[in-house]
Amino acid sequence: MSDLIQTPSLGRLAVVPARDVWPHEALDFTPWLLDNVDVLSDLLGMDLVLEVAEHPVGGFSLDLKGYDEATGETVIVENQLEVSDHTHLGQIITYAAGTDPTTIVWVTTGFRPEHRAAIDWLNQRTDENTRVFGVVIHVVRIGTSEPAPNFELVAQPNDWEKQVKKANSAPSANANAKAALYFDFWDQVLTRVRAEHPHWTRGKTTSASYCDTTFGLPGVTGSMGWSREGLTAQIYFQAADPALATARFNALSALREEFEAALGATPIWDPMEGRKASRVYLLSGFTDLADRSQWPAMTEWLIENQVRLRTAFAAVGGLKGVTARDADEHRDE
Repeated sequence: MSDLIQTPSLGRLAVVPARDVWPHEALDFTPWLLDNVDVLSDLLGMDLVLEVAEHPVGGFSLDLKGYDEATGETVIVENQLEVSDHTHLGQIITYAAGTDPTTIVWVTTGFRPEHRAAIDWLNQRTDENTRVFGVVIHVVRIGTSEPAPNFELVAQPNDWEKQVKKANSAPSANANAKAALYFDFWDQVLTRVRAEHPHWTRGKTTSASYCDTTFGLPGVTGSMGWSREGLTAQIYFQAADPALATARFNALSALREEFEAALGATPIWDPMEGRKASRVYLLSGFTDLADRSQWPAMTEWLIENQVRLRTAFAAVGGLKGVTARDADEHRDE
């Protein structure tokens, strides 16, 4: 009959053994994960940077070590292309003791119940500055298509999902009116940022007075914010080690003439005495967050000056040569 409804032709999703894609953990999977860190970043909801593979810890080798670019906090990743085992659980604890991470990620093809329970126990018993995640890697394909990775978050800190949802959800009708304004404003700004500069951040809209973007160096952020003076664009130094943040600020200040020439402006240099942070910032002429008609112009100003700050920062070398040794010297002063 011509009136019969034709059913669509659909492919079947097939599971591919992970070893068929990555035969060797250290030689194949670890380098792939290093080059495709965005998969983990999106899953965990953080600006994750992985920079070292097979990092030595005593007589052992940690698979991957990096940091959360927004906070500078250390992240370690241990992976295995098998179901979880006691050996890797012990290795993770050993590596954590040797690197003092804030975030620990264990990637496997599946978790035994006792190992998943061990992650839950660690998240319950450790302090609020320690987070342990369990991630399962699946590989799938449809028909003869290329195999595709599919990461699944199966274990996490008790309040992590709540924190992510809170960060990604709009303020309720009963929330502070100012917070609601901030949320809408940063949503507009980040929409532009994601379209034009997607590498700046994977962060979501916030109801805070500031919004941070990554700057290519742990503990250094490109911060956009509202202060009593008005709307600002900043380079903000707040490393996990306050002395390192100060050392970086001082190093940039020593290059002030070169930096300001590249910037084409004279920023405000604020050591923020008595605080564990410091900043260099540009002040706009915008002072009224509530004036929605000016939001497009405000957004344009923020993006334009973020670009200027980044360009000037790169022009003086990006401070990559400032190390913990410089921080130690600062402590001795």
